[in-house]
Amino acid sequence: MAFVFAPQDSYRLLQISDCHLVAEADGWFCGVQPYRQLELLLSPLQHNQPDAVILTGDLTQDHSLVSYQLIAALFSEWSCPVFYLPGNHDDIGLMQQAFATPPFCAETELSLGSWRLCLLNSKGPTPAGYFDTTRQQQLERQLLSYPPDSAVWLFCHHHISSMGSFIDEHIQLNAAAVWQILASDPRIKGLAHGHCHYAYATMQQGIQLVGCPASSVQFLLTPDYQPVAGRPGYIEWNFKAAAHLDTAVRWQFLEG
Repeated sequence: MAFVFAPQDSYRLLQISDCHLVAEADGWFCGVQPYRQLELLLSPLQHNQPDAVILTGDLTQDHSLVSYQLIAALFSEWSCPVFYLPGNHDDIGLMQQAFATPPFCAETELSLGSWRLCLLNSKGPTPAGYFDTTRQQQLERQLLSYPPDSAVWLFCHHHISSMGSFIDEHIQLNAAAVWQILASDPRIKGLAHGHCHYAYATMQQGIQLVGCPASSVQFLLTPDYQPVAGRPGYIEWNFKAAAHLDTAVRWQFLEG
């Protein structure tokens, strides 16, 4: 089942990714306190809520139920739906347990006017992305169910195109198959991901690729692992209901 939004001219969504919380609110990860980073990020947004929030994985660092419960508590006063998908650090069972009540929603398809947003599970047995034949076929069935005049955007955790840095060790292993699906359907306009802790937008093979900054730390595009503390970020999306190619995306960083 898809989550169907009420008709309106445009839809404002927030994408938040790579929170890497630990079980302690004052716990540390790579020189920052990830819970405090996320708390700081969400505080001003709570009074200017979007139409929805999408959490694109690696919400936990220590794989604990408590880390997810801390996230749930931060959103407990929010009225907009909060959707989520897993990253390589996540435990799907614990996510579902902690996010079992509103505002969290388990749907992985969103219908916003002419737009169809697909939230994909790219978690595998290793830190690399995994989108096997079963998941590919599921996505292809979804696409067949959409109206011919719809526009489609995909969200997942792992990147599908090389970043030229250490993070490529954990790229989407089935990237070629994903690209084949993208190329086969002109209704697919783009794909957004987390995982890289790096904000960018580029056009490749007619598809817009967008990387979401992390709410925890950012990564430098270097051959070795170099996290940078102090700049929690997110993406604000604006999907125009009837203008397929007029999708605005901007990433924002808190000052600090």
